[in-house]
Amino acid sequence: MSISNLISLLSGIALFLFGMSLMGEGLKKVAGNKLEVILYQLTGKPLKGFLLGTAVTAVIQSSSATSVMVVGFVNAGMMRVRQAISIVMGAILGTSITGWIICLSDLGGSGGWVDLFSTATLTGIISVTGILLRMFSKNQTRQHVGDILMGFAVLMFGMSTMSAAVSPLRDEPVFLRILTSFSNPMLGILFGTLFTCVLQSASAAVGILQALASTGVIDFSIALPIIMGIAIGAAMPVLLSAVGANVDGKRTATVYLVVEVAGVVFWAAAFYLANAVFRFSFLNMPMTSVSIAFVNTLFRFVKVVILLPFTDVIEAVVNALVKDKGEQKPANEPAAMHLEERFLQHPALAIEQSRITINSMAADAELNFSGALALLDNYTDEDFAEVQRMEGVIDRYEDILGTYLVKLTGRELSSRQSADVSKFLHTISDFERISDHALNVAEAAQEISQKGITFSGDARHELSVLTSALREILHNAIRAFIIEDLELAKRVEPLEELIDALCDEMKLHHVDRLQKGTCTLSQGFVFNDLLTNYERVADHCSNIAVAMIELEADSFDTHEYLNSVKAMKSAAYERYYEEYRRRFAL
Repeated sequence: MSISNLISLLSGIALFLFGMSLMGEGLKKVAGNKLEVILYQLTGKPLKGFLLGTAVTAVIQSSSATSVMVVGFVNAGMMRVRQAISIVMGAILGTSITGWIICLSDLGGSGGWVDLFSTATLTGIISVTGILLRMFSKNQTRQHVGDILMGFAVLMFGMSTMSAAVSPLRDEPVFLRILTSFSNPMLGILFGTLFTCVLQSASAAVGILQALASTGVIDFSIALPIIMGIAIGAAMPVLLSAVGANVDGKRTATVYLVVEVAGVVFWAAAFYLANAVFRFSFLNMPMTSVSIAFVNTLFRFVKVVILLPFTDVIEAVVNALVKDKGEQKPANEPAAMHLEERFLQHPALAIEQSRITINSMAADAELNFSGALALLDNYTDEDFAEVQRMEGVIDRYEDILGTYLVKLTGRELSSRQSADVSKFLHTISDFERISDHALNVAEAAQEISQKGITFSGDARHELSVLTSALREILHNAIRAFIIEDLELAKRVEPLEELIDALCDEMKLHHVDRLQKGTCTLSQGFVFNDLLTNYERVADHCSNIAVAMIELEADSFDTHEYLNSVKAMKSAAYERYYEEYRRRFAL
């Protein structure tokens, strides 16, 4: 084999890998970038997880990518190891679809109309169509279809280049001697494993084996052990992805290796024992790209179907292999706060996990403010310390979410995904500030308790009414955000305006009480501090609702929105305002 053939082989491998990656990314994007979320949400039963793992891997063309996503799910606490096992098995089967796509490279013609269906003709037509869609279409979906077509064309061209580069090997005695040695099962499995570990792709390794089959010197006895070794080697990128993961994440990555090794042991034992008894005549049968694709699929299908009922056993094995060393979670860091860096490669998953985390942050902010309000009636040092602790937790939420979302903005996002990221970035500071005001209210309660301050009956009544209104607006804003209810969000601004009016009215009443001597200056300072914090919390609730409404309308101008709302005051706005005015009258 000359140096030019070697360079052609390497360039063919490079084109093949690039085409496979481009086609898989395009398929995933055309599918709506929801595959990863579907995989996470619909995996309650082993059979369902198996089928979904197979389908998703068939689309994204990589069992490693699917398995790495699943490692991320488990590492982030979004899925259990037991659920992940069936998905990994589905991924192992789904990756065999690439071999069947490669079989299209065998299409050829013998003249006439049949030549229209040759690989060269199809590749040319598909590549021209793909580049036209990619360069001249303004529609994003059509551009992604162009990516799929271009990826397929590059993959086919890479396959043809590899086949042409290895064709002289059929006459090389050294190459033939090396191949013959791979008919020894142990050597064949070892070679397939090492080769795939280097390539980091089972699909690519099978594709290269299919290219070698075009020389006519690969028979069944050589192909089978190499295919089995390729299966084991495919576990390497999954194991590497678990570096830095928690115990369950490492166990999930180990599932891939355990399933593949168990499958190879079963197949090797069953097949070669049967051959020792029956002496199979097809061992010397020359292989083609189609027969290699068939053997690869059959090997994977039989393996996962046999192992699927033994999910519990596989879980026990990986638990024994990867010991739990009692990892401790960082202080002040709930499970929901962990944002999986692996998901940045899959924006749909990253956004879904961010949504779960920011919803947890919102709920904690509401809970913390409610806890602070409770201190006004019944102050204890323990409850005050809890408000302080939760304020620290919510600060941590803001830091982690802000950093993660900024990283996510550097990825290619759809318009819907961009809107979600913008909404999250606009609102995390409001949730954090609500918690800051919770601490301020708690400190006011502490001062009231320590100094023995008692408000007048009128002041207590007014604070009670305002507190009820504040609980209402906070609940509406947080609830609307979490369940994405725009109608509920539209109730926030009328109540915010009423709270502003109540605060102004209460300040005037307080001045009257000071003049009449029913209230003192020391009471007044605390009273005004509470009103200021209440008013600010209502403002942050308004910001949250505005972010939801404006970003849904594909714009974001808080001042313009508020000015237009207050200037025009729709019938619904007036109705809500009147409802709240009656409920929260002083």
